[in-house]
Amino acid sequence: MSKELDSVLKNDIRFEDIVLNIIEDPNSDSYLKLISQLGVFKKNEINIGHRTTDIIELLYLYLGSVQVENSYSRLKGEGNVSLNELQLSLNKLIGLKAVKNQVNSLIAFNKVQKLRELEGLKKSNKTLHMAFLGNPGTAKTTVARIVGKMYKSLGLLSKGHFIEASRTDLVAEYQGQTSVKVRKLVNRAKGGVLFIDEAYSIVENEKSDGFGKESITELMKLLEDYRDDLVVIVAGYTDLMKNFFNTNPGLKSRFNTFIYFEDYSLDELLEIFKFNCVEFEYNPSEQALIKAEKWFQHKIDKKDTNFSNGRMVRNFFDDVIMAQSMRISNIGSKVTKEQLTKIIESDIPNIPIK
Repeated sequence: MSKELDSVLKNDIRFEDIVLNIIEDPNSDSYLKLISQLGVFKKNEINIGHRTTDIIELLYLYLGSVQVENSYSRLKGEGNVSLNELQLSLNKLIGLKAVKNQVNSLIAFNKVQKLRELEGLKKSNKTLHMAFLGNPGTAKTTVARIVGKMYKSLGLLSKGHFIEASRTDLVAEYQGQTSVKVRKLVNRAKGGVLFIDEAYSIVENEKSDGFGKESITELMKLLEDYRDDLVVIVAGYTDLMKNFFNTNPGLKSRFNTFIYFEDYSLDELLEIFKFNCVEFEYNPSEQALIKAEKWFQHKIDKKDTNFSNGRMVRNFFDDVIMAQSMRISNIGSKVTKEQLTKIIESDIPNIPIK
């Protein structure tokens, strides 16, 4: 694809970075940016008009019409979401009371800082970078996406897109390649949110992981260089993230906001299960809910480092509807709509006996 795009664009430097991103990550939204840029230049330059059709045909050929059109529809929808709608989405999340309060306070603060800037007043010099601390399955990724859209709505980010990364995206296998890899990733994230889950894994061994240290050093520099149009959110277990921040003396100071995600309570776990049932059009009986509640209580009582909160509930829900499907498939007569939606007590897994 690179040769075809180069041929059509004739090495036009205005499109060079976008084309590189398309080639390196076909799943990114860079091709939509390319189409958008073509539209801008087409209005001003007659000689680019004939190339627009060729480029769009290439993108549809290599990426598929479904991917291009679905992504375009999604991005259009995201662009029309108001701050009030985003705050409603945040506040509708189950649990997370302290998280919601802290995020809403951040939004209020940045909203006022933006107003001060528009009036020619001094604004705070705080960075937008954040750390999300807590166990898996506590909606850290979901909240990070919402925060990015909120900051875009406030005019703090130029694009508001979301890129999720892990150690493999930030650490190379060979000497001298890690810094390049980090810069490319951050360049893709500029204008939006770079979410680094399990950030502590970047430096797996503080004493011997030279590539990991190189990644942290480069990331620290870029956190400062692009602080005005980039939000980096690092996330992971609270204790392990403390070790992460200790790997470099200046790392923690790059992050102004630390948000702690508590484990879900019994009532909240049951509420998440009910939400999944409603979302996928299932109707659990009262007896089924009582048994599910006992199952969740057992998991809380036996809680260990593998406790995964909402992720555990999703896996539990999958097991329930699998059991329901097995039961329904053995019904000899015609299956009714009510039977297809009903979850009964026997569909709920038994509490493991050890």
